[in-house]
Amino acid sequence: MKILLTGAEGFTGRIFAERALAAGHAISALQSDLTNHEAMLKEVLEVAPEAVVHLAAISFVGHENDAAFYAVNVVGTTNLLHALVQLPVRPERVLLASSANIYGNAAQSPIGESQAPAPVNHYGMSKLAMEYMARTYSDRLDLVITRPFNYTGPGQDVNFLIPKLAMHFAARAPSIELGNLDVEREFNDVQMVCDAYLLLLAHGEPGEAYNICSGRPHALRQIIETFARLTSHSPRIGVNPAFVRANEVHRLCGDPTKLHRLLAKRGARLKEPDLEETLSRMLLAAEAAATDSIR
Repeated sequence: MKILLTGAEGFTGRIFAERALAAGHAISALQSDLTNHEAMLKEVLEVAPEAVVHLAAISFVGHENDAAFYAVNVVGTTNLLHALVQLPVRPERVLLASSANIYGNAAQSPIGESQAPAPVNHYGMSKLAMEYMARTYSDRLDLVITRPFNYTGPGQDVNFLIPKLAMHFAARAPSIELGNLDVEREFNDVQMVCDAYLLLLAHGEPGEAYNICSGRPHALRQIIETFARLTSHSPRIGVNPAFVRANEVHRLCGDPTKLHRLLAKRGARLKEPDLEETLSRMLLAAEAAATDSIR
């Protein structure tokens, strides 16, 4: 299919584009600013995509401008969907990347799609608002919503936790300052997430939301111990109050049953790389980046 991809230059977008091209799809990267309604409409009409994968968003929870979450994640998505319904031939499928952050601090774990949303930060709230807004287009567009749980991989910005750890361990830094240490997350591989998006483009049920997750959470301390073992290096770990979030989600673990059941019905399967494999690739990438910076 000819896929219009938003956020093509981002961490997930770059990996998705590589894997989509390898699968035989054509990628057209959106150039317009999501908040520019007129430019968006013009470009969408010119591209006339057969499918859309909408990854562009402000995704760093600690982003300093709260209003930007809503301007980009909600209003920007509205502009995109409004442009798509103007097409003479509408896309066969529109995949919207939401987030597991919409669930907040859920008492139940693992979390299924039927869990009532209770976001505790502006990022999660903006993604939930985006989901509700998008459903107003469900009578005109074939929408599939994805709720990825935490994922990582080489190329992710060092503002995020795991790339920050990889960078410090690769450099054999004597100390690392972190925020909350007593948190548990799934730390899935970005390749798995992108493959799930491709499978949902082909097999997702219109109007449905799917968790993209493994159901295997890891304590942050376990991640640190794994990096230490892989590098034979044990830095001093300190807690910096500036990095501690007031509204922290302490445990975030998803239930992948709905996605797995769908794929099994279609004769498809999602490969889930081992965590240590992912962390090893990230260390190699961080070491290569450090070497390049000194040349």
